[in-house]
Amino acid sequence: MKALRKFLDKKKPLFEKGGKFAKLQSTFDAFETFLFVPDHTSKTGTHIKDAIDLKRTMSVVVMALIPSLLFGMYNIGYQHFLSVGETADLMDMFVYGLIKVLPIVVVSYVVGLGIEFAFAQMRGHAVNEGFLVSGMLIPLVMPVEAPLWMVAVSTAFAVVIGKEVFGGTGMNIWNPALVARAFFFFAYPSKMSGDAVWIAEKADSFSGATPLAHAASLAEYKGGSEAATSIIEQHLSNSWDMFVGLIPGSIGETSTLAILIGAVVLIATGIGSWRIMLSVFAGGLVMGTIFNLIGVNAYMTDIPAYQHLLLGGFAFGAVFMATDPVSATQTTRGKYIYGFLIGLLAVLIRVVNAGFPEAMMLAILFMNTFAPLIDHYVVQGNVKRRLKRVKVKA
Repeated sequence: MKALRKFLDKKKPLFEKGGKFAKLQSTFDAFETFLFVPDHTSKTGTHIKDAIDLKRTMSVVVMALIPSLLFGMYNIGYQHFLSVGETADLMDMFVYGLIKVLPIVVVSYVVGLGIEFAFAQMRGHAVNEGFLVSGMLIPLVMPVEAPLWMVAVSTAFAVVIGKEVFGGTGMNIWNPALVARAFFFFAYPSKMSGDAVWIAEKADSFSGATPLAHAASLAEYKGGSEAATSIIEQHLSNSWDMFVGLIPGSIGETSTLAILIGAVVLIATGIGSWRIMLSVFAGGLVMGTIFNLIGVNAYMTDIPAYQHLLLGGFAFGAVFMATDPVSATQTTRGKYIYGFLIGLLAVLIRVVNAGFPEAMMLAILFMNTFAPLIDHYVVQGNVKRRLKRVKVKA
């Protein structure tokens, strides 16, 4: 590391004002601060010293995503070999998934960071580490068969429209990774739905539908073929597989177990809000229970409320998407309201509108929009209560 430090110190004058590559100062600074702790010191004012900065925060979130990423790679191989009827050991399954996932991760980072570097150069600003997390989240919410050029376009849209037009890191009103998924979903719907996209190179005779797709099909069979309904219910009967993640789905969203491991890391380090996570799960459970009591169709009666928390990207969204510190609420009471409404809306949309089975994305983006409004009313409520206390004392 000392040799690298000396090399950077030797080249640094070339990128400073008056140097040969002064226009690329933001790019050089980004690489330097990524490798080493910045040596900037405060000249005036009072500042708080803390071990946690943006780089460390983003690094912790990426580490929390590793279990979902690794299991996603394994599950891709598992689903593939299960589809073609071949036996394979754990390493073969993992390597197969690694080969499928790695290009998507590379495209996400290359395109996203490339655009961020370009905007930083144009503005003369330092490159922030915000995309370290978004660059990992985007591949994890994509289907394994997503064409790379579509991933690139979706990533570019998310960074430019979902982030940079608002001013960059810390200024966006929506979660950039969800903006990428939303763009992919609406621009290329055939690549985000159906049985083929969730399993890599699957056998034609093998059903690759996700449990969420099977659940949505229950509503169509109300009063229809009992045999068809029975077959669908069999796919939904194994809650353990749903919890572990041995089911078709987006790369990093299938394993609730791996996601909860990441949740423990985020909560233990104080990076993720446990209030939001808990409220999202509570909201989903309440809405699922209400539907169980109403029981208008088989989807409402045959899917236990707790199973909604295991289906689709519900758990992944609750832990990694809803807790985004930029686009979520900031007040303590606001976090409970925000999270509860996300869980409530996610289950409501997926049950009432079968055309949007993966409703977690829509629910979070919707509540991202209203997060500042929730905080506003919470703050105003606190102000009014304190004013009343002052009047009583007077």
